[in-house]
Formats: sequence, C-alpha cells, structure tokens
Amino acid sequence: MRDTSPALHVQGLHKQYGTLQALKGVSFDIQRGEFFGLLGPNGAGKSTLINIAAGLVRATAGEVAVLGHDVQSDFRRARQSLGVVPQEIVYDPFFTVRDMLRIQAGYYGCGREVWDWADYLLERLELTDKRDATMRQLSGGMKRRVLIAQALVHKPPVVILDEPTAGVDVELRRTLWNFTRELHAAGHTIVLTTHYLEEAEALCERLAIINKGELLALEKTADFLGRHPFRFLKLCVEGDAAVPPAIESLVANRTGNELELQLTRGRDSVASVLDGLREAGLQVTDVHTREPSLEDIFVELTGEVA
Repeated sequence: MRDTSPALHVQGLHKQYGTLQALKGVSFDIQRGEFFGLLGPNGAGKSTLINIAAGLVRATAGEVAVLGHDVQSDFRRARQSLGVVPQEIVYDPFFTVRDMLRIQAGYYGCGREVWDWADYLLERLELTDKRDATMRQLSGGMKRRVLIAQALVHKPPVVILDEPTAGVDVELRRTLWNFTRELHAAGHTIVLTTHYLEEAEALCERLAIINKGELLALEKTADFLGRHPFRFLKLCVEGDAAVPPAIESLVANRTGNELELQLTRGRDSVASVLDGLREAGLQVTDVHTREPSLEDIFVELTGEVA
C-alpha cells in the first residue's frame, strides 16, 4: 500500500523551558513535495520546532513525525529522511570539504554509493575548487554552502533550510534560490524559514506564520496575498497646506514630501484621495500603487517587523 503520510506532521506541539513557553500547542502538516515557508519574528519558536523535528530537542508534549516516522520512537528512520541546514555555521576546522561530506554520509550509513552525488553537490554549489580546502580556510558564504551540501549528502527526501541566506551576498542568494528550486522540482519537500519575505513570496507554495509559540495563520501564499482588503498608494506631494485629516488617517509611512497611504478596497478610492489633496491646495507630482506584500501582512498579523 502506498504511504500517504505527510512529509512533516506536527501535532499539539508544546515546549517549555522553565517558565518560558516556546511552543504552545502548534499543529500543522506539510505535504510531500511541498515548498513550505515557516515565518515568524525572532523568538517565535521556529528554531525550537526545527530542533524538535531534528531530534536535537525533546518536546514537552505533542508529536512530530517525518514521513510517518516519529522523531522520538523511530528516531533513526526519521533522521535519515530529513536534512537540516542550520542557521548557525558549525564545522570542524581540520577536515577538508570533501572529507566533511564523506564523514557526514557515513553518519547516515551511506558509503561510496553517494560519493558521486557528493561531488555533484560540490559542483552545483560552486565548491569544486574548494574540495581539498579545510573549513577554516573558507569564507562565511562558502561555509554556508558546505552546510547545505552536508544536509543533502545522504539524499534526504525532506529538507529544512533554516535561514539559509542570512548574511550572504546577492550572488550566493540567487545561487541558493535556483538550487532549492531544482531540489523541489526533483521531488524534495522543502521547508524554508527566512526573514527575507521576498524569498518566501517567490519560492513557497504555502506559508505558516507563528509568533510567541502559537500558529497565527496557515494558507497558500496566493491566498495570503489575496485575502487582505487593502493596497498602498504612494504619493509625492508639494505645497505648504496641511494634509486633510481624513487623508492623514490613511498615512502608513511618511518620508519628507512622500506619503504612503493604506487604502481599503471598496471604501478608499485613489480618485477621492487625489481630489482631497488638490482641494486642500496640495500638488501631487508622482503617484503609484502597489499590492500588499508578505511583509505588510506579516506586520499586520504579528505587530512586528520580520
């Protein structure tokens, strides 16, 4: 019978450190083959959840399973099914890059059968010319590439990327974006945590937002962007008159003579705003609109900047 268990099953997950509740009954499933985004501010509980899934932290209550394998009672098979790219750069400074991958493969019971795959990872992540360098000889960006290769060397079907592009340059970020798209197209389930919300918007099919240990929302990315009944109007205004109070109440951001207004569909029209400013004696020299981004929605839900 075909196994239809989700790639990652999280049910009633609690984690308490003394008086601090890091997770408060979080539940959701990530389906096989999904590209899933896990978002939340610092301290939201994302890393705690990932560490529980990876078997590094024991939950206070609840359960997590990877492809149907409970991370506590069936730890070995759960861990073999999962590759985690950690947020922190942790490495042994004395081994070469190639040796690091082979040692990691051996940790999961893999031998020479994955060495060609390891060499492919080095090539794809532009590490081939660094394969005989020790980790301490690499730049921060190169070390992060090695962490990604390590997480994938045993060919896990489920991959968790915990802030993979934090602190890297634009070129490496694009390289990682393209590589994760390739992994997803090849059938891997990808779970991404990121503070760069444009990444989640560009890559993820479905999103969960957690804050203070609680799940606030879980939706398809398109539904997140479509369900909020507002858009933004950015204006460049000249003149000495004051902005009318009715329009001032719509101002979300102000920089010099540039105003960004948050308009509610069906209530606030662009035409009425422009007419009101003109009637007040103000000249509008530039206008453009934009739809809400994930960052706007994130701030609305959590009250915090990602």
